[in-house]
Amino acid sequence: MKELTREVEIKNKLGLHARPAARLVQVANRFSSDIMVKSGDDEVNAKSIMGILMLAAAQGSRLKVRVRGQDAEPALDAIVSLVENKFEEE
Repeated sequence: MKELTREVEIKNKLGLHARPAARLVQVANRFSSDIMVKSGDDEVNAKSIMGILMLAAAQGSRLKVRVRGQDAEPALDAIVSLVENKFEEE
């Protein structure tokens, strides 16, 4: 099974608050792969809104996204694109 990892930086002004967290979870749930997001020592399931909100990632935070499964590549690309596009907020 394929496993991919990439690091991304939160660029939007308000960081990973409720709206972008919800968008991230929506995107993650489109894929069958396991998607984990790590910030500092905390690693959470990207398909869990509560987990993502618990990261409390501010602007400038670096997240490590780890994806494992059959659709790992498109899943990772979608998550990274969402973060790099500031969660389509700005």
